[in-house]
Amino acid sequence: MDEESELMQPQDQSCWATLPDVCLCRVFWWLGDRDRSRAALVCRKWNQMMYSADLWRYRTITFSGRPSRVHASEVESALWYVKKFGRYLERLEVKFLNPYNAVLTKKFQVTMRGLLSCLSKSNNRLKSLSIQHLELDRLVWRNSIRSSFIRSLSFFLKKMGKHLDYLNLKGARLTVEQGCHILDSLSHLRNENVISELNIEDYFSHHLAVYSSPQFKKTMSTFHNLVSLNLNYNCISDELLENLCENASTLWTINIKCHIHDPHGQVIWGMSWAKLARQATNLKVNFYFERIMKYERLARILLQEIPVRSISLRSCYFSDPDWSMRPTLTDLLPTFRHTLQKLTFEFNNNHESLDEELHLLIISCRKLFYFKIWAFLDVRFVERILKSQKERQCALRTLKVRIYTNRYETNEEDRTLREIYRKYRKLIDSELSYFVIAYPMM
Repeated sequence: MDEESELMQPQDQSCWATLPDVCLCRVFWWLGDRDRSRAALVCRKWNQMMYSADLWRYRTITFSGRPSRVHASEVESALWYVKKFGRYLERLEVKFLNPYNAVLTKKFQVTMRGLLSCLSKSNNRLKSLSIQHLELDRLVWRNSIRSSFIRSLSFFLKKMGKHLDYLNLKGARLTVEQGCHILDSLSHLRNENVISELNIEDYFSHHLAVYSSPQFKKTMSTFHNLVSLNLNYNCISDELLENLCENASTLWTINIKCHIHDPHGQVIWGMSWAKLARQATNLKVNFYFERIMKYERLARILLQEIPVRSISLRSCYFSDPDWSMRPTLTDLLPTFRHTLQKLTFEFNNNHESLDEELHLLIISCRKLFYFKIWAFLDVRFVERILKSQKERQCALRTLKVRIYTNRYETNEEDRTLREIYRKYRKLIDSELSYFVIAYPMM
């Protein structure tokens, strides 16, 4: 009888009990915190899996900006996680979505103070920190709340700065003094920090001429290991480029956003960019222009010495009959035909046709693999691009086109686009990420 029961026991045992650790860990990976806690009660093996470091290395904590019961549970969940598993954390992303009032910003500030304090005591693995779009210059952030949050974050970065490799504070919108104070915390008691990727796009409030601040230049001189840098053009100066030259061997990417409301009239010498390009031989610069479309302004910024990889020009739906895109397409952008790989356009050119100029620009940029445009175009423009692709005059891998029209109905355009797709279907399916649509601009 004993032998018989011993033989039957393995067959009666659940297959979950013999599941390999790798597979079980994957199952736990897809569970939420509450389900993981319940699963950990099943058996000793599952309880041990609950405390596997692999499950807790990455974390996104989202706080709602609206008062609700969900918001309360978000706070509790965040604090529970950090206290119980914060020691395993390597990458942390915090989101605070459109705060509604000062009560919620205060609660967020208090929660973050506890969260960061707990992490600074228990964690020595954190490599990446992202806290985006806080918009600290909004009225819902009272001075006392804002100051308390900045103190908490600065104290945390002083303790954890020696471990951090990636820092993303995009959209913080601080004064120059506040922003530099936080960044200086990374090099506390040291002359440098180990950050390799830094995102300070929209980090400072609009209208600030950060490029003229000695404090900002001094702060940026402590970043000696940068591989990737995101910032606004109102931070760019000859002195900043000189600082980047000193440790340029690691620098690969600079992403620069230039907004109409940011000061962007400073004079940058071409020789400063040329020196940086010589020192950082692998450097690629990407520009993102928001509502800055006039040739004179663009020409002051897009100097020929810059190793430009990508350009995005967006003006949304704003129209200016005195503005022309033609000089930019024919005279300025071809300057970068040997380095340009991505082009994104979004503009209202209802007053001028640019099909020919755009086609010639695409053909001249031999490294161009990504092209996206929202503009008033002839439907046959798409066919011309596909024909050039077929004849190997260009080497696009992505083609996205939104063709604006002045009519509510786009039946005729849609029919022509279907014919073009059928004609070049083999080419499109084999070579392109392709999206083309007619769109009524009324």
